[in-house]
Amino acid sequence: MSTVLVVEDSYTQRHLLEELLKANAFDVKTACDGIEALEQIQCDRPDIIILDIVMPRLNGYEVCRKIKRNPETQAVPVIFCSSNAGMSDHYWGLKMGAIAYISKPFQPQELIQTINQVLNPN
Repeated sequence: MSTVLVVEDSYTQRHLLEELLKANAFDVKTACDGIEALEQIQCDRPDIIILDIVMPRLNGYEVCRKIKRNPETQAVPVIFCSSNAGMSDHYWGLKMGAIAYISKPFQPQELIQTINQVLNPN
């Protein structure tokens, strides 16, 4: 069972993502901001990270940059999932090292398919 870390400051969005992922047989960990996410990643490395952009204390771009600069965590795939839906947001998300960018609102199956493609590329 793959472990997904959901980093989302909105309780409602975090809970919805957690329930969706659990229903699709993923082990789910959550963090409510970037600082908490980085702490969790050091203690218990997930297989993939679903990361919001607009968060308190440390935004998603900064979190992704820190993950990708750290040799111990740089291989962990990051998928941005954000309401920032502009082309520049997608560009910067991928430039920071994310493997995919999903705009909110999204279709649940789109997220599950993206995660499965990232974790099982064959």
